Amino acid sequence: MVEIKSHEFEGFLQKSARHYKLFLVYGPDVGLVAERAAALAKATGVALDDPFSIVRLDSSDLQGDPGRLLDEMNALGLFGGDRLVWVRGVANEKGVVDGLQQLSKDPPETSCLILEAGDLKKTAATRKVAEPARNIAAIPCYQDDIRAISALIDAEFASANKRITPAARSLLSESLGGDRRASRNEISKLLLYCLHDEVIDETHVEAIIGDASTVSTDEAVDAVLSGDADALIHAIQKISTSKTPMFLVLQGCLRQFQLLDVMRSEMEDKNQQAGQVMQTLGRGIHFKRKPLFEKALRNWPLAAITQEMQRLQATILASRKQQSLEDTLALHSLLAITLQSNRRNR
Repeated sequence: MVEIKSHEFEGFLQKSARHYKLFLVYGPDVGLVAERAAALAKATGVALDDPFSIVRLDSSDLQGDPGRLLDEMNALGLFGGDRLVWVRGVANEKGVVDGLQQLSKDPPETSCLILEAGDLKKTAATRKVAEPARNIAAIPCYQDDIRAISALIDAEFASANKRITPAARSLLSESLGGDRRASRNEISKLLLYCLHDEVIDETHVEAIIGDASTVSTDEAVDAVLSGDADALIHAIQKISTSKTPMFLVLQGCLRQFQLLDVMRSEMEDKNQQAGQVMQTLGRGIHFKRKPLFEKALRNWPLAAITQEMQRLQATILASRKQQSLEDTLALHSLLAITLQSNRRNR
């Protein structure tokens, strides 16, 4: 297994990344996943501004065309040279899993693959393929601990030639850590605010820094399932501030409704109660979320679940075609589903 731990990544990037063609970057810290995937893309040496050398895909692009991943990896560049296939939003899609398994047996010579995934469980099919393979670099991205946060603050402040007082550093550290991209944005915002101040103290931090420690798409998905529109708006604002792609919220919500669909079908086929199905098919759901999920399972009929899955799939497709409207389209659909949840939870 070639697993690159957090403290090993910089060394791997400088010394060993060039020896690999296949990368799986995953974890709950969406910002860090995106940051490290971008660093790997740069390290491949492929011209990232050349549309003939790089192919950017979402996992949803592969769902209706399971062979596309292999086709893209085996294609030749129009003008020769190496190519990069970069897939975002990966979970356990069959086209991705099957393609990765085949590529691990017969890796291409002139193409690199970066799979950018969310928080994959240890039992996830994508990890089961990647981790045993010696020619795939698996790079988990977990939320920054205090040491990583401190290193990030040091690097950003050194780059800006600024100093920070111990009290201000402590206060700043407490507000960071849930998402690397959100943490970096908060520090950048602070440095811009203090552009003409050489030393940054507590008053500066209190005036400008929000809480970037708990950015999570789960918060938005839970708000949808609970029918809480205010909580959804709050979660979306945090996600937007962190620069987290909105399609991750849509995909997270779609996965929850797909799981609801499977579990509700089980209820109706076997004439079981929601609690019984949760015990067999809901083991992977975090214990804090199980009451909310069980309530949704009781309140949502199968036809309505199917309708909302179709809405989410249509929104994902529309947002890919009109990326400038992605946030608006996502919010409109998520609010509509939230209102439906609110009615059903009464």
